[in-house]
Amino acid sequence: MVSLNIIPRSLVLIGTVSLLAASCKTDKGGQQASKVQSYKVVALERSSATLYSEYPAKLQGAQDIDIRPKIDGYIEKVMVDEGQEVKAGQVLFTINNPQYAQDVNNMQAAISSAEAAVAAAKLQVKKTRPLVEQGIISAYELETAELNLHAREAALAQARAMYNNARTNLGYTRVTSPVNGIVGLLPYRVGSYVNSATAQPLTTVSDISKMYVYFSMNEKQQLAFSEQTEGNTFQAKIQQLPPVELVLSTGEVYPQKGKVETFSGQVNVQTGAFNVRAGFPNPERMLRSGSSATVRIPVHVSNAILIPQSATTELQNKRLAYVVADSNKVKAVPVSVRPVPGGRLFVVDSGLTEKDRLIVEGIGILTEGTVIDPRLIPMDSVRTVNKK
Repeated sequence: MVSLNIIPRSLVLIGTVSLLAASCKTDKGGQQASKVQSYKVVALERSSATLYSEYPAKLQGAQDIDIRPKIDGYIEKVMVDEGQEVKAGQVLFTINNPQYAQDVNNMQAAISSAEAAVAAAKLQVKKTRPLVEQGIISAYELETAELNLHAREAALAQARAMYNNARTNLGYTRVTSPVNGIVGLLPYRVGSYVNSATAQPLTTVSDISKMYVYFSMNEKQQLAFSEQTEGNTFQAKIQQLPPVELVLSTGEVYPQKGKVETFSGQVNVQTGAFNVRAGFPNPERMLRSGSSATVRIPVHVSNAILIPQSATTELQNKRLAYVVADSNKVKAVPVSVRPVPGGRLFVVDSGLTEKDRLIVEGIGILTEGTVIDPRLIPMDSVRTVNKK
């Protein structure tokens, strides 16, 4: 007799469903594994634009004058407060030293004595002259009297000079401001002993009607400036620069425009940078010495393709950019570029056209031929540009 193993139909159906489910799950997982990655891209275009090169800067008044005593003594009064606006000639401190007042009194007495001596000598000459003329006494007596008068007059002149010097020293007990400006720190208080050799000044008065803004350019930035700015000499190039802006620490743009005035002729050996100074008017006294800010120098570029420096990479001494080619495949393109001062953008001289779509993220992990999902974003979102 033959024995048959008959599988129930229900089990067959269950197995078939299980296989189909597994197959669907595998297909779904395979689709997830091959999902195309999305990347931000920008459509390139030619434009005229004003780019801002930004440099950290320090502010200083056109005149920052250290106030130092010219005599020694104890501070008797502090007549101002920190941050106070003062006028030229205004008293800032008084210094107590009784010796200078005593010197003035002594010199006044010396002048009175010298004046009396001169008067007596004149009287002696007046009495002697007739006697000599009458032959009663010799001419020698008259000459002696006249020499004595000259000596007394010289002594009077000396006493007056010493009196003026004493009054000058007494005037130094009142320390005044040489300019209009703002009072800085006040490290000394009433009773402090000070003299002309004191290391720290009594205070600093800053004339902030005009502000000097100091910043630095490294050698690459200086070379880019020199190449991109018209002028036969460096001073001529500076004169060609447009007005510059100042961004305050709050992020606000200072309402007054400034002008680059000086550019150091050589590299600072300690910092490896060129020192630059710009001048800004400060009529409202908004800016203060010692503050930090950012100088923005506009750079005009005409009919050029501008790309973010971060959208390129350097490989084997070649600068590469990545564009979206046919079928949304990544293509590496060698480009010739010039850096725009400020370190954010490149001006493209060759390698890209306004028809290209430039990939602007994931540059370090892209490989040529990879299929991507390009996501178009505005060019202005990846660069700091004021279009004209």
